[in-house]
This record gives sequence, structure tokens and C-alpha cells, in this order.
Amino acid sequence: MTVTTTGPLPNAPYDVAVIGAGVVGTAVARELARHRALRIALVEAAHDVGEGTSKANTAILHTGFDAVPGSLESRLMADGSHRLARYAAETGIPVERVGALLVAWNEEQRAALPELAAKAGRNGRHDTRLLTPGELYTREPHLAPGALGALEVPGESIVCPWSTTLAYATQAVLAGTDLHLGCRVTGIRERAGHHELRCARGVLRARYLVNAAGLAADTVDGMLGHHDFTVTPRRGQLIVFDTLAGDLVRHILLPVPTALGKGVLVAPTVYGNVLLGPTAEDLDDKRATESTADGLAALRAKGRGILPALLDEEVTAVYAGLRAATGHEDYRIRAHPAQRSVTVGGIRSTGLTASMGIAAHVTGLLADTGLVLGEPRDLPPLRMPPLGRRAVRPCRQAALVAADPEYGTVVCHCELVSRAEIRDALAAPLPPHSVAGLRRRTRAGAGRCQGAYCGAAVTDLFERSDAGERV
Repeated sequence: MTVTTTGPLPNAPYDVAVIGAGVVGTAVARELARHRALRIALVEAAHDVGEGTSKANTAILHTGFDAVPGSLESRLMADGSHRLARYAAETGIPVERVGALLVAWNEEQRAALPELAAKAGRNGRHDTRLLTPGELYTREPHLAPGALGALEVPGESIVCPWSTTLAYATQAVLAGTDLHLGCRVTGIRERAGHHELRCARGVLRARYLVNAAGLAADTVDGMLGHHDFTVTPRRGQLIVFDTLAGDLVRHILLPVPTALGKGVLVAPTVYGNVLLGPTAEDLDDKRATESTADGLAALRAKGRGILPALLDEEVTAVYAGLRAATGHEDYRIRAHPAQRSVTVGGIRSTGLTASMGIAAHVTGLLADTGLVLGEPRDLPPLRMPPLGRRAVRPCRQAALVAADPEYGTVVCHCELVSRAEIRDALAAPLPPHSVAGLRRRTRAGAGRCQGAYCGAAVTDLFERSDAGERV
């Protein structure tokens, strides 16, 4: 196993190359790594996994209740949701089943709730329930006045998206997958029974290919001669409110969905914050991940109409992500047997939920195109750091601190991150290559002060490790 960020690529061909190390690409690599005989490469343009859409979403583990019944997305969400819930329990990825409420604010929306309940039933979700205004306000007393009712979806959960992608990638690497970072694919050609991927760091060869490039999936597909869809980046801006706002909301508060998506929601996070967003802005620029004054103002206006007291709370952070919209209602997952390749496109905000289902489906498609998988095996065991609000942080575990006092040396006081946790992340099989990557792995600098207090110390530890020093 190797994780490379610089230098030439190996000369020996791989059995499978997966392009894109977001939540879907890493899930595919992990699923393929379950087959001992395969030599796998995971190729990523950025210098860390999960640097695209996967790091900037609403962090919800959906049930798929409102997917198009019978669609591929519906099937893979149902499968993926069950798989990811089990996987999270095994590996310590933070998940909380808080449930969702689709709130109706006018008669038209209230009239749509029974059909949404019926749609949920067609998707195998028979536990939804229509709520009266009284029942709704009992569940959410801080909700703005005027709501006419809601549809309760008990199975909706919140999850840590960063830990999920990192867990997939780490387990794949531990099982022998080669992860090549900083390796943008600029061209693909067929030669002598192999795909030759021209990358920023040289040429990589593989017999089979999986295009899981997210926002660039249409570009990579074009390199293979296919033009089945066009990705239009859909920007979603979000506001993160302080943990002191956590008592204001108990469920994921959803609007009645529209053609552009699920709309603006209010939701708790597994870290104790409250999310407001996202916007839905179709753009031309696949790099436009900046927040805008107009977008944030629109979110605040929407938020005031949902949970007025939230707008009086402190804002911890704002961020924006791009979803890979294609103009099609369903995922664009297709095998190209003659080319020994599979395209995984149009995976929008539901990709986190469906990731493990997509991985199993793609592996099956590869087998159908001729890839000999061999016998499956157990992957190396993995336990992710305890980052959720319900976990006991290492600095509060007396036995752990007694064994290693650095677990009791707190560097980030907002999130109670110890020096030992930062040390462990920097020495992990898949270490961060930036302070932002370290924050996603440990929460250092992600709290109330956003690194104003601990930023210098965290940066110093990262830079010393990057220079080869032991920290």
C-alpha cells in the first residue's frame, strides 16, 4: 500500500483505477479492496480525500423516503443507508437518528403531505406519520408560528461526512490500495489492452476504469468518448451556528421539496452545531465555492421564517459546496463493457447516503464486464476518532490520560482536542496535507473561535510534522 503526493507513478499496471477520491470513489475503492487478488489505484486531483462535494454537504444520512420510486437512486440509497449505518457503528463514525419533519407552511404544502407519505411507502418507508400543528409544536417548540402540520420521517439521521470518506479511504489503503493524490487526470487513451491515464505526475495504466470524478465526471467521460450528460455545478451555501443554539432544534426540519432539491433546511449536527441551508444556485464555474452576501442574506431570511430564535445566535462558520447536477432525475451510472469502464455520474447530495450501495453496484458492473474479483476477505479493522458530541473526548478519559499524558494536554479548547489526537492524526496511514485536513480529522480549530486561540499552535504542530519532526 502507498499514499503518494509527489513523484512518478508506478510503471506496473493496475487491475482497476478509480478516478476521484470523494465519498463515492473511496467507497468504490474500499469495496474493491475486499478482493485480495486485485491491484487497485485511487487517483485524486486534490492533495487529500474528500476535498470536493464530499466535504461541504448537509451531513444527512437519508432514508430515501422522497426519492423517485423504482429509480436507481432510490434502490442504492436504501441499500447504502443500511450499509452505512452498520459501518458507522462498527468504525465509530458519529451518527444520530434524530428524525426529520417536513413542515407545511401553507395549504398547498399541507395538501402535498399525504402524497409524500404515500411516496415514502412506495420507497419502503412505512413509518412516516402526519402530524397536526399541536403535535408538531410539541416536538419543535421553537418553530416559527403559522405551521399547518408536518410529515414525520423517523429514520432520517445526521452523520459525520468527513469521517466517512476518511474511513473508506483509510481502510482501502490498509488493504493494499495505492492512493495517488495531486494526480489530476488530463487525458485517457487505450493502448495494448490497458487504459493509459495521463496525469499531472506521469502516466498510470489500468485494465479497468471507474470514473467517480464528481463535478468532473462529464469531463472524464468525454475523454472516453462519451457525452451522455453534462454536469452543472449547483452551489449550496450554508451557515453553521454555535453549539449554544443546539437546544433550539431537535429534528431535521425540511421544507416540502421542489424541482431544485430539498430546499433550505435547519438541522442539528453530530458536533452540536446547527446548520441552515443550503441554497441552490446553478452556475457555470466548477470552482465557485465561495459564499456570497446575497446567498447568506437569503438563508437568514429563510431561517427567520423557520426558526426565528436561531438568527439571534452566534454564527460559527459559513461554507459552500457544489453538487454535481446533471438535469436528470436519476444517477448516471453506466457500464461500458467494450472499454472495461464504469461511469458514476450525477451523484448529488444523496451520494453520502448511497455511497456503499453505489460501491456494491459498481463492483457488480465491473464483474459483468469481465473483471475477475476473486474471493472476498475481511478488511483490516478500523476505529475512527471520537468526534461526535455524544462521544467522550480523550482528554476526559482518565485511564487514557494516565497512560499517555499528552491526551490530557488540550490544544483546541473549543472542541477539547488534545495534542495526542493531533499527533495521532499526523502519524495516521492517511495523514492530512494541510491544516484544513487536520481540522477535518480532529476538529482542531473548528469550534467557536475558529482557531483564533489554537490556530498558531495547531499550525506549528502541522508544519513540524510536515518537515519530518516528531510531534
